[in-house]
Amino acid sequence: MEELSWTGSFGSTLIPAITIASAVFLAGVILQLVMGFFAPEVKLQANTDGTLQSRGGLLGQLEKINGQVFTLIVLLGAAIIVVSWFMPYGKAGILGEIIKRFLPVWIALIVTFALSITFKRKLGLYGKLFDSTIGMIGFALVMFWVFTSIFVGVFDLIATHDPLQQISGIKNKTPGFPVPDGQDADFYPHYLLGGDNLARDIFSRVVHGSVIVMLIAPLATVFAFMVGITLGLPAGYHGGKLDTFLSFVANLILAFPVILLFYLLVTPEIVATGLPNFMGAFLFIFPLIFCGVLINSRYKTQGSKNTLYLAIVLVPLVLIYLMVISDTASPLVVWPPALDFIAIPSGILVVFVSVVFVNSPTVFRIVRGLALDIKTRDYVAAAQTRGEGTWYIMLWEILPNARGPLIVDFCLRIGYTTILLGTLGFFGLGLPPESPDWGSTINEGRKLLLIYAHPALPPAIALLSLVLGLNLLADGLREESLKD
Repeated sequence: MEELSWTGSFGSTLIPAITIASAVFLAGVILQLVMGFFAPEVKLQANTDGTLQSRGGLLGQLEKINGQVFTLIVLLGAAIIVVSWFMPYGKAGILGEIIKRFLPVWIALIVTFALSITFKRKLGLYGKLFDSTIGMIGFALVMFWVFTSIFVGVFDLIATHDPLQQISGIKNKTPGFPVPDGQDADFYPHYLLGGDNLARDIFSRVVHGSVIVMLIAPLATVFAFMVGITLGLPAGYHGGKLDTFLSFVANLILAFPVILLFYLLVTPEIVATGLPNFMGAFLFIFPLIFCGVLINSRYKTQGSKNTLYLAIVLVPLVLIYLMVISDTASPLVVWPPALDFIAIPSGILVVFVSVVFVNSPTVFRIVRGLALDIKTRDYVAAAQTRGEGTWYIMLWEILPNARGPLIVDFCLRIGYTTILLGTLGFFGLGLPPESPDWGSTINEGRKLLLIYAHPALPPAIALLSLVLGLNLLADGLREESLKD
């Protein structure tokens, strides 16, 4: 079988067109930014539907042109996706075959955007995101990798080979290299992005790496927010000795070098003591506290409903908590091994606990600062006058009114966590050596970077695109939240 070229039949038509359009769009954006620094400040008027009127003058014309060029790029990209699907295997080149593999993702993105734009006026802040071009681009990049992780991890689609499978003769081969005859005939006939130094398929390792990132980064950020919110709200609302003590502990943790902390936590001697498991047992109890207090503060005057909701939420969470923290390989065994249906590899647990531990103090400081400001508002005083409980005021009066900055920080923090996971994988900390996470794949590829660039570039670009998407999404959310 012949080796695939990068563009195939697209090389003389659509690819040059989309390249030129992208260059024009990039130049237009740079020019728009430069002109924006020198243009006089203009207060934009709102339309009847809540959107903003377009800017006038030369800068306004440039914005319209950039929007039209961006639309052209989207249409050209859609044309490549549609046309490549109907082309015979290999005719669309490496790019076309990769596009075909991501077909479920394209369909999911189209459905998501179609429904979101149709009902955006009924979807609150999420719906307003689709009034921001930057926000939509960021959302598209993030959801691309979210859907990729779902289709790879749950439905076993997209990937062309087993990420750990080694095929003789493919070591360090360039993108589009064919699988030798007689080897793994049931698999895909080409290594679309080439092979690494252990003859594993780079494309499959990149898409499988997204599953690891999407499992750890958002979930660890959610846990960190629950820890930070549970401690930050009372610290900011009550102040006094509680605030002083919690702030001191947070500053102490933030003063500790992050990489050194990870080095300490993953050493065999520390892991053998069960310290990561005990840290997990402490940190993982905060979601239980948060959910329990949230429900009880809202429904405590309705006894039967309160008890029912607490049982529905807390009983499954407690069982999951006991299964997660119990580990027969550590001193912490609190659940019968025969009934332990959740087994988290020790490397992933160490990384997860470390990420939550490092992010929680920063979230605590943000929530504390917001609580200090919002507790002086009139609606908080009104709730106090009505005789509402302390936790009700903190969780149902203060927290909802702090959602804008917290949502933005949540998106940014997932990006920071993604970079941190990549850094840990690059240094070989926590995750197993054969793990297809992006950091480990970059680390494996950089050893021969001067000779073979293709093993390290795809995971690096994937990491870059996800973090860029999260930052653009946060910027779009911030822009729209300021209009409330």
